[in-house]
Amino acid sequence: MNIYLKVNQMNRVSALTLGQCAPTSSAGTMARSTAAEIADLLKAVADPTRLQILAMIADTENQEACVCDLTEPLGLTQPTVSHHIKKLSEVGLVNRERRGTWVWYSLNRERWGQIAELFA
Repeated sequence: MNIYLKVNQMNRVSALTLGQCAPTSSAGTMARSTAAEIADLLKAVADPTRLQILAMIADTENQEACVCDLTEPLGLTQPTVSHHIKKLSEVGLVNRERRGTWVWYSLNRERWGQIAELFA
């Protein structure tokens, strides 16, 4: 039997079996529009740079960042980071807030919850 680890929002780790990780047949049929929306969401996080961006935002003190804070640690140019942030924003994984000439990004916890529900 394979054992998988799950980390919750409080950073507590619990062991799960494969059956507990995978969606079950009792979850019901998923509407095509819902499946398409979730597929877009998963495509957005299936990029290593975007996962790094999300992790970096989550790791900041206020859980927010500006593109200018991300370019150097990622070793990427501003246009490239902006492209990836735009993709994350389009699917609602990050929130945008304009402050003067800068735009700050934070994680959209509700949208992350939708991903978590797939594996609940």
